Amino acid sequence: MLAAGGGRRYGGPKALVRRDGELLVERAVATAREAGCAPIVVVLGASAAEVRAQADLGDATIVDNESWKSGMASSLKTGLATLAGTDAQAAVVLLVDTPGVTPEAVRRVAAKAGSDALITATYGNRRGHPVLLGRDHWAGVATLATADVGARAYLTARAAEVVTVACEDCSDDTDLDVPEST
Repeated sequence: MLAAGGGRRYGGPKALVRRDGELLVERAVATAREAGCAPIVVVLGASAAEVRAQADLGDATIVDNESWKSGMASSLKTGLATLAGTDAQAAVVLLVDTPGVTPEAVRRVAAKAGSDALITATYGNRRGHPVLLGRDHWAGVATLATADVGARAYLTARAAEVVTVACEDCSDDTDLDVPEST
């Protein structure tokens, strides 16, 4: 779970945004947990102390990305490095600012997990989240990830290997860039 950004366009860290009575970071962790993901790693950065103080993340492993200002890639690298110390064979990547991603979408993508897997959800003709990265690909993903381009460059370079899973019927990966108008 990547939740380190400062939410510059949003007006503050999205991990601390409340929606339907819960913090977005809590919602994302609950989605991963309900989908059967374990371990769950939450990468924090901006306002990490406030997120820790306010969010109930249960047994999720919380790690800090000290380089969060450099972009999402550093958070992805931090999360993958943390998982490298576990026996996880794949990582499902979720973003804190996509609250419409459902446990069903995560289950669909995770159902094809393996150490050599590259899987992405699709919404019509567009690839989106969640994304599953098999352990065999973590080093390559980390090498190509820069700034706010997480795994995209790696997935593009290996487009023929990427398995797509239709999720438009059960999920919405629209990201929250700016606060909703009231």
